[in-house]
Amino acid sequence: MESKFEQLKYYLISLGYQISSENAAEELVVINDEDKGISNLIIDCEAPVVIFEQFIGSVKSDSTETYKKLLQINRELVQGAFVLGEENNNLFYRNTLMLENLDMNEVEGSISGLSLAMAEYGEFLLKICK
Repeated sequence: MESKFEQLKYYLISLGYQISSENAAEELVVINDEDKGISNLIIDCEAPVVIFEQFIGSVKSDSTETYKKLLQINRELVQGAFVLGEENNNLFYRNTLMLENLDMNEVEGSISGLSLAMAEYGEFLLKICK
């Protein structure tokens, strides 16, 4: 029986993505598609979930308006959310799906969600990040 990690890699390749790096022991891969705003998107199988996470940048200021706008953007996103890391005000796009019943449509939706978010809000994100 094929592992969920191998199934995920099959989905990515079938969707036309090239895996730029892989750690089979950790069950994670990294993909890139600069045309779609995807840069070092880490896809990590952490049973019972698969996590899609891309570093966006470090937020320049602790402005209430900046964080308010990020929360408003999150409301508009089709998939995932913009989140802050614990260090250096690092901003990430993050989406989590259940691994057990993962299908190609969900994988495509998560990646497309990031791509759409970057297309629509990329200018704002660049403005607020270092």
